[in-house]
Amino acid sequence: MPEKQRCAWSGSDPLYQAYHDQEWGVPCRDDGKLFEFLILESAQAGLAWITILRKRDNYRRAFANFDAPSVARFNQRSVSRLLNDAGIVRNRLKIEAAISNARYFLEVQREFGSFTNYLWAFVDDQPIQNNWTTSSKVPATTSLSDAISKDMKSRGFRFFGSTICYAHMQAMGMVNDHTDNCFRHNECRLLASEG
Repeated sequence: MPEKQRCAWSGSDPLYQAYHDQEWGVPCRDDGKLFEFLILESAQAGLAWITILRKRDNYRRAFANFDAPSVARFNQRSVSRLLNDAGIVRNRLKIEAAISNARYFLEVQREFGSFTNYLWAFVDDQPIQNNWTTSSKVPATTSLSDAISKDMKSRGFRFFGSTICYAHMQAMGMVNDHTDNCFRHNECRLLASEG
């Protein structure tokens, strides 16, 4: 049986391939998952995504199963605990940003009814469907990721620049950036039309 054609970035690591095949690009309108990736994507800044994927379970444990209200209540003692946790990226600025981002996440939920409502309004609740022939053509940022990042920064969010924002959009299926030759391209397009 021939090997499935995937986006080039998924490589040969089984964890990376599973993430690519099952999660990346699937339209997500679940606040819990959006918050999880807000933490994970901001932790990834300057690092390879596979590094964060390998630490994902550790992050789940360290950050209260990605429960935003719980993380928002973390304090300086929590920061000290996390700085001693070898299972996550031990960067004080990223850890403190995750905690403050949880608080801003809750503020957005209160204002818009859900974080989903806020974020998906930027794309009129419909994923952007791209048709890239190769991964090298996929941009790292767009004018839309610039706008979302700028708005989130104005609300206090940190470690969510345009590049991280675009990665978040790709991961959460706000944009379908699977390449045309990838078996997931049409599958994610169909999931978007069902949404």
